[in-house]
Amino acid sequence: MRGREDEWTDLMRSANAGDNAAYHRLLKAVTPVLRAGARRGLARAGQPVDQSEDIVQDILLAVHLKRHTWDANAPFAPWLFAIARNKLIDALRRRGRRVFVNIDDFSETLAGAPVEESVPPSEVTTHLNGLPKRQRDVLQSIAVDSASIKETAAKLSMTEGAVRVALHRGLTGLASKLRKE
Repeated sequence: MRGREDEWTDLMRSANAGDNAAYHRLLKAVTPVLRAGARRGLARAGQPVDQSEDIVQDILLAVHLKRHTWDANAPFAPWLFAIARNKLIDALRRRGRRVFVNIDDFSETLAGAPVEESVPPSEVTTHLNGLPKRQRDVLQSIAVDSASIKETAAKLSMTEGAVRVALHRGLTGLASKLRKE
């Protein structure tokens, strides 16, 4: 690992001194590492990893535009990874927090009667009871009682952000349990 970082630092120094071949070799060397990091970051955030190429391109563009700001006396890798981390965070913020659920999991429900008629109330209660109390209360309020996030926050003495987090976690937990069944 140390040898690679030293090589990258040397290549960046040469590139900033005007060596285009060194710059090309540097970009070729860092791209697979950036791609793997972007894929890991997206997967960790529950996002589709097929978006990683866009993030890699954003990182490489930022490196190109900001390479004059890199301190030639400092190692290159930490500077590069700081840019990569920030570009990944920017991409996740732009996409927002989404839960991707396979539509096939719900094909029987969609083909049949409306959700209210297709899932017996006792089954809904059973699934909700398997969640932590806060998530259960939020899901009960929003999904079953049709309250808004604002109303739920006021009723449960929570912030709207905390309600959204609990809703997301509750839905993710339910989806996971339903997939297992």
